Amino acid sequence: MGVLTLGLNHTTAPLDVRGRFTFAPNQLQTPLRALTERLERSAPEAALLSTCNRTELYLAADAGQVHELLQPATEWLAAQGGVSPHQLGAYTYTAENRAAARHAFRVASGLDSMVLGEPQILGQMKQAVREADEAGTLGTTLHQLFQRSFAVAKEVRTSTEIGSHSVSMAAAAVRLAGQLFEDLREQRVLFVGAGEMIELVATHFAAREPKAMALANRTLERGEALAARFGGQAMRLAELPERLHGFDIVISCTASSLPIIGLGAVERALKARRRRPMFMVDLAVPRDIEPEVGKLADVYLYTVDDLSALVQTAGEKRQAAVEQAEAIVDAGVQSFAHWLDQRASVPLIQALNRQADAWREAELARARKQLARGEDAQQVLDTLARGLTQKMLHGAYAELGAADAEQREQVADAVTRLFLRRAPRTPDGGDTQL
Repeated sequence: MGVLTLGLNHTTAPLDVRGRFTFAPNQLQTPLRALTERLERSAPEAALLSTCNRTELYLAADAGQVHELLQPATEWLAAQGGVSPHQLGAYTYTAENRAAARHAFRVASGLDSMVLGEPQILGQMKQAVREADEAGTLGTTLHQLFQRSFAVAKEVRTSTEIGSHSVSMAAAAVRLAGQLFEDLREQRVLFVGAGEMIELVATHFAAREPKAMALANRTLERGEALAARFGGQAMRLAELPERLHGFDIVISCTASSLPIIGLGAVERALKARRRRPMFMVDLAVPRDIEPEVGKLADVYLYTVDDLSALVQTAGEKRQAAVEQAEAIVDAGVQSFAHWLDQRASVPLIQALNRQADAWREAELARARKQLARGEDAQQVLDTLARGLTQKMLHGAYAELGAADAEQREQVADAVTRLFLRRAPRTPDGGDTQL
């Protein structure tokens, strides 16, 4: 089996391009099934990872076919974003087998994240695996790849200090807000959405004890549940345009495919605020806030890409942690590559088992007939054992006899390793049966 990765991320594609290729985390099953139908000829395994910073396809198929998946997979992904495969190619990267495993392990460990060591990506990868499993597209190879990714990520986080040197998007947003407003305890904060990222950001802001906190969400019940955790109020998303002016800080991250905070709504809010500044962070991909809002004189608008510039860590300690993490990744790649190599032997092992079963059944059938005729049981057993032994050794004898002088030494070495290795002992002291 072989593995292929095709993707685009924050280092290869700008925010607006990434936004064209996002998939809702809990709605991956339909596109996954469509993808595997598109690739039906090769019957691959498939998983889809989609976050604000990356969209990646992970595919697995027979080793000889995996590279053939690249073109149809690219065509499928391009169609999802409404661009040509040629246009998409300017923003994507690919990796196969060991390189694909290395990429997956680095992603899970936070080494490939916009914010080095951030932990959210691991949960997002686990969600992607669950979706692929429920869609029926997660086979043995991808299951192994991701389980090993999670194990590597766990070891990186427990054995290195890479997490302690990371600054999450949430912490970066708080730092930015603190630079604009002298005292966050005097500010009113609005969170738009109720997902994992908003929960994380709200946790960071709550620690600074702002004057008021509110949460706007399409589903009021879910918004109320999250807002109650932080002592805030909840509102429906439809109320947002009329109440926007009451907040100094707005953090938005929803799964909407279109902006939910438009230029007109912000202009009206600024007028009602008498031009008092607003700090806004758009953590969504695609955007929740129209880009034109950032051009307003009294608005400080930041996107996920803007926040990456705030991530600063101690150089030497950071580099040491990265080197440790990369060593753990290397070991994981070696282990996965060995597993893939072993998987390549599975068809041969299955064929050997089928052949051995056929020989055994043939000899057993002959022995049963002999016993039914009343022949001596000991003699029947001897004949059965001799028949099996001859069948097992026939191929070795034939190869030794057919080999020329140059080949004979190599064949003899193989036969020695296969047939003259001492069998393991059974608990009763005898040799185990082959």
